[in-house]
Amino acid sequence: MIAYFLTFRHKHDPAARVDPEEAARFGEIVRATPKLTKALLFTPAHAHDPYLRDQHPPLFAAQLYFADIAALEAALAPEGHLQALAARRDFPALLDGEATQQAMVVRSFAVPEPGFRTAAGELPCTYLVSYEGMAENLHLWLGHYIAQHAPIMRRFPGIRELEIYTRLDWCGGLPWRRVDYMQRNKVVFDDAASLTAALNSPVRHEMRADFKQFPPFTGGNTHYPMATVRLGPYPSTGSG
Repeated sequence: MIAYFLTFRHKHDPAARVDPEEAARFGEIVRATPKLTKALLFTPAHAHDPYLRDQHPPLFAAQLYFADIAALEAALAPEGHLQALAARRDFPALLDGEATQQAMVVRSFAVPEPGFRTAAGELPCTYLVSYEGMAENLHLWLGHYIAQHAPIMRRFPGIRELEIYTRLDWCGGLPWRRVDYMQRNKVVFDDAASLTAALNSPVRHEMRADFKQFPPFTGGNTHYPMATVRLGPYPSTGSG
């Protein structure tokens, strides 16, 4: 499985939020993508992590899933379906800021109690994490993260999903800046309150202790709580 990440930030106002009409148009285009397996749309939420300061989140982000690299690259090609997302007339506020993109390999991990129990009027909450630099020894770093850190994360109380993403080479024709983060991951909960409860549980302290044991790496890491709208799933051979 391949995941394609798109992240939008405002140039001058880190507290800006996406225009609802633009978000709806964005979702309509994404929903019609040929061979799209699933899509997630993210907007900022609020959760408290005892180890991290609040950071300015992106105003909008998307994660698009494809079964293989060929399906992703067809959608991103110069004449591909997702070129419609770059039409400034349709997305004047989103495209007035900075957009970044990256495709990555998906690693999914089983959790004790999958399946959402989100109350009416609430949205699931995703903690989007990125390691933006480079490890001194990438294979050693990823090996530690996958073998040691992921088993701790999956013990978060109330966790519904856990995924880790690693880099790959990919082709695409969208005009935005590419980033090459060495790793991303996410944990997903029923709502923002459930994420906050997990981040203030003993498991979070275990994670922090393990973080101090990571092999050396450079660059920062970011943690954003994001309200999550799900589009799909779609038939794997269908057109959305």
